[in-house]
Amino acid sequence: MMRNSACTSIMVGKKASIDGSTFITRNEDRVKAVEPKQFLIRPAVTGRHETYVSPYNKLTVPLSQNAMRYSATPHLDQSMGPNEEDGFNEDNVGESATESVYANGRVLAYDPYIKNGLAEDSMTTLVLPYIHSAREGVEYLGKLVATYGSAEGNGVQFIDQNEVWYMEIVTGHQWVAVRIPDDCYAVAPNQVMIEKIDFNDPDNYMWSSGIREFVTEHNLNPDPDQWNFRHIFGTCTRKDRHYNTPRLWYAQRYLSPQATVHQQPEDMDMPFIRKAERKIAVEDIQHVLGSHFNETKYDPIGEGDPVDRRRYRSISLSRTAQSHILQVRPHATGTQAIQWIAFGIPTFSAYVPFFANANDTDESYKNVPQTMDFDHAFWLDEALAEIVEAHLTEFAEDDFAFIKEMHSWTRQKIHEVDLASTQKSANELTNFLTQQNHEIAQYCNQKTRELIFKLLTKGTELSKLTFKMDPNL
Repeated sequence: MMRNSACTSIMVGKKASIDGSTFITRNEDRVKAVEPKQFLIRPAVTGRHETYVSPYNKLTVPLSQNAMRYSATPHLDQSMGPNEEDGFNEDNVGESATESVYANGRVLAYDPYIKNGLAEDSMTTLVLPYIHSAREGVEYLGKLVATYGSAEGNGVQFIDQNEVWYMEIVTGHQWVAVRIPDDCYAVAPNQVMIEKIDFNDPDNYMWSSGIREFVTEHNLNPDPDQWNFRHIFGTCTRKDRHYNTPRLWYAQRYLSPQATVHQQPEDMDMPFIRKAERKIAVEDIQHVLGSHFNETKYDPIGEGDPVDRRRYRSISLSRTAQSHILQVRPHATGTQAIQWIAFGIPTFSAYVPFFANANDTDESYKNVPQTMDFDHAFWLDEALAEIVEAHLTEFAEDDFAFIKEMHSWTRQKIHEVDLASTQKSANELTNFLTQQNHEIAQYCNQKTRELIFKLLTKGTELSKLTFKMDPNL
């Protein structure tokens, strides 16, 4: 079973966001500290006759003859499968897969994982090019699980202009999905999160065929008065309380400070879905995804007690390979879908926005070398994180100012592109947005390089190989 991903996901409904956007987001955290990533556009195809075979577990699926264009952030190393992770297709439907989740041994005894079933390496590749809405994403993926089984537990997010759906696949064939209410947000931190299911409300819930009968037949429901998916299929372990629940606690503490005043990091019954106490902006999401228990005693790069600083696993990690925010805005000019990407540790990097309606990505994102190279975005972000964290006290303010400046510049750039796009035909617009994406990448790369070189120069004054008894000696 592939267990490389250990991620944090945030979803936001359109009435909970500051501008009416829907959002799905995730930090992709891997086993290795460095795992190079690319950002690519897969072209649309018609009339093909091919079969997909997973390099990871040999899952074999006949591919549809036709597929839409879509974006993806695959691994540079393809030996364990494409792992395309996240992206938008040309219908402005987005997917983020996958959030690793863990079922308890009781339910797995009756429906174990399928060794060559659907795993995270294949999930974006086999779903995103074929779906036309977030709801259809759940339905399409559910059919794949019914046909091939699941090789592991995963949470998957889907987005369109109107809806956000979160689906949890927990055993070989059992899953549920919930529509995130428009005025709410949700956070998933590597544990089964979906709670009560209303089987009389198919507009807002979906589930695998026969799941109620499965639970009844095997006496799996511990609650006498409710059908709570988390209680039936989830876990309640020390690992949950140190690895998972603290991330949920911090995210909700930031977005809903009044409602969460009595919550503690190890609480096991924190709700999955909450109402934010203010409208959520993309900068709020960026802050949470880049957070590490900031301004609490649990901050691993803070000044608290060493035991507290190592007590809990934070949201942003040294092994975060990439962080993405998929945003669909409420207008309909062809520029509504934006894929924000930060490679490496999002604590120190700026999120770079790319219009999804494009047919290519910049060379600095597309052809990434295996070793560090300052011409490529992944390595620029990795280098920046290493430099800032190494001299955090001296460099933190410079890095904060850089991220703030990039927030302002990217917002202004998106606004300018929106205005310039209104009079363009469909073909003209795709080509125009592709060019704008190149310009955005090149500008952000250059600003990152400038900061790196500034900090390296500044760092020459910080060497411990110094002695000041006589400055002339």
